[in-house]
Amino acid sequence: MKKVAVLIRDQDKLYEGLRSSLGLSLVDHQVSMFVLGHEIPMDEAYLENMGFLDEMGGLRYSDVPVNAEQHGFHYISPDELSQKLLEYEVLIPF
Repeated sequence: MKKVAVLIRDQDKLYEGLRSSLGLSLVDHQVSMFVLGHEIPMDEAYLENMGFLDEMGGLRYSDVPVNAEQHGFHYISPDELSQKLLEYEVLIPF
């Protein structure tokens, strides 16, 4: 099992990043998804898939306060992010 960070900075890649996070969780990796720099335009499908990620033990972080306040992400500041990423073996950018 590897610790994997999925970094989603491109808003057009939100779904791809979430699906990749889910897929990596299914093959028994410890996955954290980081949505950076933008608010998630939440819809039913995205919400459902985030629920699956939560059930698989994945973690969700964002540097956008509204994602933490409204969508259940853990808020992470830029300084905290740089330190947190040192914990991961694999970084996947989107």
